[in-house]
Amino acid sequence: MNVYVKLKSIGKNRPILADTPYAIPDGIGSLRQLIEYVIGQEVSAYNQRGIENMLVSFLTEQQIADQIDTGKVSFGRLHTERKASVAKATEAAMIGFSDGLIKVIVGDQEINDLDTPLAINEGDSIVFIRLTFLTGRVW
Repeated sequence: MNVYVKLKSIGKNRPILADTPYAIPDGIGSLRQLIEYVIGQEVSAYNQRGIENMLVSFLTEQQIADQIDTGKVSFGRLHTERKASVAKATEAAMIGFSDGLIKVIVGDQEINDLDTPLAINEGDSIVFIRLTFLTGRVW
């Protein structure tokens, strides 16, 4: 099933990213399952970007324009051969959600519990919001 994912980090000056099409399997019945699936896909994509796959050292005008929309222009190079761990990333996301640092909105409803039954329909919008503390420094 195809849905649209938006990512936002509160405290950043860049706007919410445009809807990104994302394919999820049927049968995801809870937020916990959704987070586990999305993290698994994203970590896998990150790990496949290995250093050896990055031969091009320039950006096209279209790539620059696309990256400007996200608020960061970079070559996307990895400078280490370490692979990300799905288990550690999933654990961090679950802790972040439990601590209230991540909010998830499916359609027009905020999801407040990892195990509440979740009804995701074709074309739904899923928004992940990462909250940050806005504090000052005293020196």
